[in-house]
This record gives sequence, C-alpha cells and structure tokens, in this order.
Amino acid sequence: MLALMGPELLAVSFALLSAISWGAGDFSGGVAARRLNPYLIALLVHATGLLLFTLLALLRGEAFQAQDVPWSLGAGLAGCLGLVFLYRAFEAGQMGLAAPMAGVVGAGLAALVGFVLEGHPTPSQLLGFGVGLLGVWLAARPDGASGPSRGLIYAFLAGLGFGGYFTLIHQVEGLFWPSALAKLTATTLMFGLVGGLGLLRREARLVASLGLVGLAGLLDAGGNLLFLVAAQTGRLDVAAVISSLYPAFTTVLAWALLRERLGQGQVMGVVLSLAAIALIAAG
Repeated sequence: MLALMGPELLAVSFALLSAISWGAGDFSGGVAARRLNPYLIALLVHATGLLLFTLLALLRGEAFQAQDVPWSLGAGLAGCLGLVFLYRAFEAGQMGLAAPMAGVVGAGLAALVGFVLEGHPTPSQLLGFGVGLLGVWLAARPDGASGPSRGLIYAFLAGLGFGGYFTLIHQVEGLFWPSALAKLTATTLMFGLVGGLGLLRREARLVASLGLVGLAGLLDAGGNLLFLVAAQTGRLDVAAVISSLYPAFTTVLAWALLRERLGQGQVMGVVLSLAAIALIAAG
C-alpha cells in the first residue's frame, strides 16, 4: 500500500500519524499532570524517549553520523526550551490562549523555513496551511478564553522553540540516533531544572503514575519519530503543519474518554483540521 503512494502523500500520512501520536501523548500527560508536577512529567517523558530511541538504534544497528550531532543537539535544546516556556505560559497566563498560540507560532515558523528551503507550496497546500493553523487555534482554545494574558510572551517563545525543533531535526540524515541525541539534550536540561526545584523529593505519588507517564513518553517518542520520517519523506512545511494539528486529537480524546464538553469553537477547530489535511494531501 505504501509503495503506491507518492512522496508527498506518504509525508502527509506520516505527519497525520505523528499528530495522532502527539495528541494522545498530550492527553496521557495531561491526565498525569492532575497528580504530578508538569516539569517532572516532561523529564520522564523525555527520558522514556531517550531509552526507546537508544534501544531501537542499537537493535537496528543504525550507523552513527557525526554530521547529525549539532542538528540533533540543537533540536533537543529548542524543543526543551519550548516546553519549559509553554509551562511558564500556563503558570503566568491563560492556558486556553497560550497552547494554541504556541502551536500556531511553531508551525508557522517551520512553514516559513520550508518555503525558503523547498520553494513555494501549491495553492491547495497553502490554503490548507492557513485552514490548519486556524483549526489548531480553535481546537486548543476553550470557549470563553479572551482578553490579554501575561503569559502570551512565554507562549510566543514556546512556539519559537517548537518551530526551531521542527526546523533543526529536519536537517539530520539518520533516524534513531538523532532522535536519541535530541532526547538526551532535553532529558539533561529537564533533570537539572527538576533537581534544582527539588521536585523529585516532593512527589510521593510518582510510582503510582509511572504507567500513565510511560505511555505519554512512548506516544511522544512515536510522534517525534513519525514527524522526522514525514519531514525526510516530503516537505518540511507539510510535515510541520499537519503534525501541529495534534491539539485537535487531544481535544477529541478528552471529549470521548473524559466526557469533557466541546465548545462550538473547538468543534469547528476539529472540522477545520480535518479539512486542512484533505487540502494539503490534494496538493
């Protein structure tokens, strides 16, 4: 079946799977965050990815390519900073505004870099990018979230971090070793932050939540891997925008499994996200 698809359609498929995996991972991590500190969850999620990618690299016998090292380390740094700034945005302002802003800025930055590196997309893809970014904003933004937020500057910086991750990891040639190096960088930085805040000593409920956090880590790693495959198969902007639709899948899971009510704007966001996938795939 895969052999019958062209490179762009394959990229769309892998990017869509990446969005689903990231969305499910965020849902699992969000449920765990009701019990544990989010910085500690981020550390454990990155550590799970590090162990998984290292094991897969060794089992596959993937060659270590030195030219991938700076790109991988840079991607890990950018992604980790993006996550830290996102949590700062959540703490300082309105989560309903911070999350979609970070998603839109990250996807937008990667799309701009894709335009420069790979040329202008087709009109259908360009329309799909716009529809998709609007869908991300609406799907992640609860109804009634309005007004200025002190955390929006952190959300903007988080988006730059996520966009930097998309752009930098796209430059690597390998698969598992670059992903492992990126996770090693993020794990090291988060360990320093968590240790400095003393969170490991304070969390008495850690053991009871390890299964849920481990699932979040596996899903996050799957999203990372699928995005990298999508970006290596097709255009960076296509992979980044479709992968950034993950908030729509988190929203759907929260509705289906936790019975959370969806506002009209969120329903429209999910619909627009699906329309964006069709437009980009048609291009």
